[in-house]
Amino acid sequence: MADSDTIVLVPLDNVDGVGLRRAIADTEVKRIFTLLGNGKIDNHQNWKGRFKDNSDKMRTGSIYDVVDVLKNLTFLSRSKNLSFREKRMLDRAKFLVVSEISEVVGDPTEATDTKVNKALDRCFVNHERAIARAKVAKTKTRAKAS
Repeated sequence: MADSDTIVLVPLDNVDGVGLRRAIADTEVKRIFTLLGNGKIDNHQNWKGRFKDNSDKMRTGSIYDVVDVLKNLTFLSRSKNLSFREKRMLDRAKFLVVSEISEVVGDPTEATDTKVNKALDRCFVNHERAIARAKVAKTKTRAKAS
């Protein structure tokens, strides 16, 4: 584990039982950053539904689900204060994404953290652009209907 220089040895027969999966391949890192940077953000309005969905995604063990949680909670944190539990989940999601990418690529966690933050910034810019385009399209549709 990159953060603590800990090595965990698990017998191959027990891998499924303890819930381990292989780290992503280095070829998948680009896909992770593409997902981080796209403008697709899915948030429930109510805390209960949002927390349940995000908790379910965190439990899957899929790095792609964790990326989704990271994007959604980071976006939400920029517009309002997160609850303690959501803040803790956001911190955990970011730790998991950054540590896995840095381990696979071999970069320091600080450098990977910076790259992840830049990708998230790009995501939010793309999200705002998509909202603006949708508003323009809606206005044009209303104008044609009049």
